[in-house]
Amino acid sequence: MVSLICTLQDHRDDVNWCAFSPTLLATCSADKTVRIYNTQDFSEVPYSPLSGHGYGVHCCCFSACGQYLASCSTDGSTVVWSTDTGEIEAVLEHPGRNPVRVCAFSPDSSHLVSGASDGTLGLWDFRTKTLHRTGAVNDTTMVACSFTPCGQMFVTGSTYGDLRLWDLDMNQLHAEKNTHDLGVTCCCFGPKILSGSGTVQFRLASCGQDSTLKIWTVSRSNTGSCKMQLLHTLTGQSAPVLSCAFSADGQLLVSGSVDKTVTVYDASQGTLLYILNQHERYVTACAFSPSTPLFATGSMDKTVNIWRVEDGHSGHGRKLLCHSRLLVSDWSEEDVGAWLCEEGLQVLVENFKANNIDGAELISLTKETLASELNIESVGLRSKVLRKVEELKAGCVCTGVPDEYLCPITRELMKDPVIAADGYSYEREAIESWIATKNRSSPMTNLPLQTTLLTPNRTLKMAIGRWRTSQ
Repeated sequence: MVSLICTLQDHRDDVNWCAFSPTLLATCSADKTVRIYNTQDFSEVPYSPLSGHGYGVHCCCFSACGQYLASCSTDGSTVVWSTDTGEIEAVLEHPGRNPVRVCAFSPDSSHLVSGASDGTLGLWDFRTKTLHRTGAVNDTTMVACSFTPCGQMFVTGSTYGDLRLWDLDMNQLHAEKNTHDLGVTCCCFGPKILSGSGTVQFRLASCGQDSTLKIWTVSRSNTGSCKMQLLHTLTGQSAPVLSCAFSADGQLLVSGSVDKTVTVYDASQGTLLYILNQHERYVTACAFSPSTPLFATGSMDKTVNIWRVEDGHSGHGRKLLCHSRLLVSDWSEEDVGAWLCEEGLQVLVENFKANNIDGAELISLTKETLASELNIESVGLRSKVLRKVEELKAGCVCTGVPDEYLCPITRELMKDPVIAADGYSYEREAIESWIATKNRSSPMTNLPLQTTLLTPNRTLKMAIGRWRTSQ
């Protein structure tokens, strides 16, 4: 279920955008301000509101670590703020000083892209705060932008109704025309990187003035060619859809509409799960938290609603936690005790606790250790424990860690993921060993690697870290 937990009423005009970092929520408005909230209790931080823009603020976004916030405005600038102090770190003036409608960080925060009302794009080197490349689409307004999770490409959406894919040299890789009649309003990539048959795939959501929300597969082959394929057209709202966002695990997709509703979909199946009706005017913004089961929606009613997504099995919350965790070896003694209770083995809790059985010990138990070290005399009870442990390990393998967090070579959770020349991510040590012994061939495609250069996948590393923390 989805429940409303609080409503923020600090803005004095339309709310245009919402963005989360792991610990903060940012909202921006036509009232020229950006407001920052602590996600623990949604109290406003001491330096909020931020008031560096001369006109309404259209969009805001956090860097990957949450250290910086960028906001863009009709005043033709993108302002970079420190989230520690609220002070301005840089003012990036868009080429031509046209109103800037959208901005987005790359996943590793090495680049920032801004799109303006005259159809121009600015790609900024964020480390130096200098303009790296420019591009343009004539006779349109840029209103949407999102980077792929690997950070090597980004997509833009415009009032012309097309979606265009670009690389970091501002080469246009693909143009999908007429995706939304009367114009695109928002687009966002899902967090997962899918691979197979010599291609890398991503999920992309887009919405528009045609009252639809669409889910696409964006594919890039080893030869560099790109294509888009429509997977789902979602029609759960009766008026233009103004905003959309994937959840941090990519399983949910939320959208806001002119019909004042917020819809929540199963992103994989394209099925409508919830329709929420708590806003009094157009819903212009939505964003998921990367670290908690929360999302925010902003509206022309000047409010921001904070929603909590409850798991459908929340009544069995502890059991859900245990069976969703792959890393049973990370369990504490208390986790093991809770698991014993859930499996009807309460009689063993004190025994296991006295012998300091944590997750690592649990999955190493044998008939011999149960009998000789834990002194469990009943053969039937020993057999039941071992059967439940095997079920636990099997269930974790099936439903635990997302596949993209596993190294394709070792099939283990990655600690230092890197991107190889074939576009796939690997554990650094594993791919370095592979390259040294396999004559520079790709483990996934078996084709020669054009270079042995390995690029740290910081976004994936942070995602894995968040996943481990949440388990």
